[in-house]
Amino acid sequence: MTQAALAAEPAERALVLSQAVAETARRLAIRPTDLAPIIGVSQPSASRLMKGQFLVKEGTPEWQLSALFVRLYRGLFSIVGNNDELARVWLASANQAFGGKSPIEVIRSITGLVAACDYIDAHRAPV
Repeated sequence: MTQAALAAEPAERALVLSQAVAETARRLAIRPTDLAPIIGVSQPSASRLMKGQFLVKEGTPEWQLSALFVRLYRGLFSIVGNNDELARVWLASANQAFGGKSPIEVIRSITGLVAACDYIDAHRAPV
């Protein structure tokens, strides 16, 4: 690979993940004010990300949280199929697995986002 190709790869990965986060937020009807704590950025940064004007940087906590957020949607998508409305209802509904809180409340913390991903993974692929 050339030096230019190697240098372009992180930028391309940042673009792909940032676009995936924005699309996930749109599909789940998550506003920038709600997205910001989920992926660990400021509300203005979340707004810019939704407009394609901000990219998460690889190797940062925001990168890891963004990847988890997309993982959450992909797992949920595999359960509900191509039904974003059903995914939105699940996200907003109280859930005993989260102490009666809705998943949207829970995923605003790192431990909650990880727990929600684990919960979905467990229900997506029963053994």
